[in-house]
Amino acid sequence: MQLRQRHQFTTICTEGSILPADLLQRINEREAGLAGLKPDDYHLPGNLKLNEAINQSWNRLLGAWTAFRSALVKLPDTDPATTLTREKWLLPVFNELGYGRLLTARAVELDGRSYPVSHGWQHTPLHLVGAGVDLDKRTAGVAGAARMSPHGLVQELLNRSEAHLWGMVSNGLRLRILRDNVSLTRQAYVEFDLEAMMNGELYADFALFWLLCHESRVHVENGSGEWGVGSRE
Repeated sequence: MQLRQRHQFTTICTEGSILPADLLQRINEREAGLAGLKPDDYHLPGNLKLNEAINQSWNRLLGAWTAFRSALVKLPDTDPATTLTREKWLLPVFNELGYGRLLTARAVELDGRSYPVSHGWQHTPLHLVGAGVDLDKRTAGVAGAARMSPHGLVQELLNRSEAHLWGMVSNGLRLRILRDNVSLTRQAYVEFDLEAMMNGELYADFALFWLLCHESRVHVENGSGEWGVGSRE
């Protein structure tokens, strides 16, 4: 279901209601009484306000996006662009979201099966692939996408592991939040079209992306099944 309510978010959609559209709208409006949306909840230093922090990240990432896109168009279409996407774009994005410099992770082993998720933060797998890799298709010869699609890899890991409830997957052009989902008939995720967001300079969409994907949303996860927003009153 597209998030099309009081504000038109053209680059954000939610499927399967893991984070319902009405909740995203309430977060966007910083609804009074909705827990987890104060500067302290985002671990901001001093008297830095949320809008100031978001604006600073936006300005820095506009430059990073321009440099990334300029380098990406020079690669052949057959290049998965994994290193470029991570180094020039996704790692800076996660740094701005409070994760610092993400380190590569070892594959997660479950019941004899290996899940080569590229990165992680606490108990949250963060699978970062190249811009030339489709999130919903297998890509032969590409780590983390050869056996199954990147989305499918993270979703199966979440479904089978009791230690992992939420995860993220991105190819730099799109980023999705995933949750343990027992349904095998319908995908469930929140997706951000980063390419359209940055190319269109859609700051309002970026602000909601920043609020939803910040490190504190993972850090405050307490086993209640919530994503760190609205889980505490």
